[in-house]
Amino acid sequence: MSDAIETRVLVIDDHPLFRKGVADLIAMEPSLQLVGEAADGSAGLQLAQELHPDLILLDLNMKGLDGIETLRRLRADEALDARIVMLTVSDTETDVVAALRAGADGYLLKDMEPEDILAMLGEAVRGRLVISSQLTELLARALREAPAPTTLDQADLTPREREILDLLAQGCSNKLIARELDLAVGTIKVHVKHILKKLGLKSRVEAAVWALNAQPK
Repeated sequence: MSDAIETRVLVIDDHPLFRKGVADLIAMEPSLQLVGEAADGSAGLQLAQELHPDLILLDLNMKGLDGIETLRRLRADEALDARIVMLTVSDTETDVVAALRAGADGYLLKDMEPEDILAMLGEAVRGRLVISSQLTELLARALREAPAPTTLDQADLTPREREILDLLAQGCSNKLIARELDLAVGTIKVHVKHILKKLGLKSRVEAAVWALNAQPK
């Protein structure tokens, strides 16, 4: 990564040694700045509200407020606009799907090579959905069975909604889509909500996977 502006990072993880490892990793990348650490979800929420970080690295299994509930509460706070990436040891299908449905911008495993984690974080900062390579097939298989229209025609999407769905399939964030289409982020959020309703899906990740599966083979 070589972004001119430093990305402010908050780490929420209940393992002190791992937080130290993440701090050392972030120190290796000039474009990242560690601004806070929290040992549990409740403290993480408070720090996020105080610091307004650009990127939050969140563990899944924590005592007290677990990662999924912390994620939901972070997403429910309209004042927060951080990218949130799960960084965890769990590679189970239910955990991956639950995190992405709750609004995670990525799901990375702690046993990845350090340089791979940094590369993925760079993609996340740039607005892309990031998932450990060994989890992509698992995710596609889990979401492929989601009940949804089988064709774009059945979905009855408007031309603009189809355009946004294509960008969702590329892993673009609302900000990236807004920039690409020269629209307000709030407008994109409304369009995404309508798309999900028409497709009968719960998350933008499901919509992205559905869009990829609906493309002509």
